[in-house]
Amino acid sequence: MASGRRPEHMAPPEMFYNQEEAKKYSQNSRMMEIQSQMSERAVELLNLPEGQPCFLLDVGCGSGLSGDFLSEEGHVWVGVDISTAMLDVALDREVEGDLVLGDMGQGMPFKAGTFDGCISISALQWLCNADKKSHSPPRRLHVFFSSLYSSLSRGGRAVFQLYPENSEQLELITSQAMRAGFSGGMVVDYPNSSKAKKFFLCLFAGASGVLPKGLGGEASDRNVPDQVQFSGQRTRFKNLKGRSLKKGKDWILDKKERRRRQGREVRADTKYTARQRRPRF
Repeated sequence: MASGRRPEHMAPPEMFYNQEEAKKYSQNSRMMEIQSQMSERAVELLNLPEGQPCFLLDVGCGSGLSGDFLSEEGHVWVGVDISTAMLDVALDREVEGDLVLGDMGQGMPFKAGTFDGCISISALQWLCNADKKSHSPPRRLHVFFSSLYSSLSRGGRAVFQLYPENSEQLELITSQAMRAGFSGGMVVDYPNSSKAKKFFLCLFAGASGVLPKGLGGEASDRNVPDQVQFSGQRTRFKNLKGRSLKKGKDWILDKKERRRRQGREVRADTKYTARQRRPRF
């Protein structure tokens, strides 16, 4: 990606992701598919307990596409983003997570040990820019990582998918994360492919762990598509059109139950729940 075309070079995030740009994220099926794939990989790297719902933080949640995947997996989540336009789209889409307007460079406003884990898709590199005279990228990164470290339970992980501009930027990000107390490092999927190559910063809070291996490190990239591949058995998100796929009565009942656990008002279940309605002519 040419430096002049990088979004973070065009405007601050709260200005770049305006109403027009936010709508693209809820209407572009290709963009939604990519976001879902990267969210799936990030959750895989979190290495969460099998079959156990967790309380997760989504930093730079945008319009809630990554949160959709978290909900599909049965997790409860809170999303933080600096763009009011993106959060408005998330509200319109009725995402299941709670949404917080905030600048990650000013820190995470949560109590210590709140979250079991954290994911972030395509957001971290924005902190490397100084959009205001008062902005110091090293300081903002340190404030963010320090507050995130505190808000994670001990032994929790944070996984960031990012688009680093160069090796110096990677060094700045990782050094500030380690300074804040994290251990871990960079996981690179398909390192030999110019199109499929993806960077994931995998951080451990309060307990060291074995850094996962990147995908496709040993294989030829001749048949690698332009996005990271995962197991063929995993369900893909197709034709989302701005909302989660509805998978029948069981899926709807599970969704209603999750909302009840969150303290939300939900209609009572009846024999008509999830029954398909006949089209009106």
